[in-house]
Amino acid sequence: MFRLRNESKTQSRRLIIEIALTVLVLLLFTACKDDVFPKPASHLRLDYPMAKYVNFENQCPFSFEMNSNAIVKGEKDCGFTISYPKMKATIYLTYKPVSSNINVLLRDAQKLTYEHVIKADDISEQPYLNPSRKVYGMFYRVDGNAATNSQFYVTDSTKHFVTGSVYFYAKPNFDSIMPAASYVRNDMQRLMETLRWK
Repeated sequence: MFRLRNESKTQSRRLIIEIALTVLVLLLFTACKDDVFPKPASHLRLDYPMAKYVNFENQCPFSFEMNSNAIVKGEKDCGFTISYPKMKATIYLTYKPVSSNINVLLRDAQKLTYEHVIKADDISEQPYLNPSRKVYGMFYRVDGNAATNSQFYVTDSTKHFVTGSVYFYAKPNFDSIMPAASYVRNDMQRLMETLRWK
């Protein structure tokens, strides 16, 4: 009888130890689990100042409106760079006089745009005609990972020819520079549409 009690106590202890180990193992597995919560939707916030346009004019044979937050710098032969330091972007303007070479100038401007067709997803053309100011041209929107996302040319067909293109000082990744690219593209289109010959 004494022997049965000892065996009974031993079995009870084993049972208690097994139960305790099982509970401990279960606690370890459930305690190590992290709760998974879905992350709320978020967007990168890029605040650019509201564009205020001012007229730019000097001794060159044309004038235009530009963003007052941009920095303009004159280059040789009435060329200009308009830079946006915070966005690491620059608009390059080039002026060429027309002297029976309008076809060559048009072909070069179009060729420059279509050199980006390898990296571009799409190139859309938007003609610009302003007969009262004698300003005629084309605005190109280049979508995709091309080096430039906007270009234009304008001419009066007889004396003046201006081209413009924007470049970013960053690896061309259209998704990441899209807000800045849209901002500068709007400025560039405004520049083209307000250009006047003297």
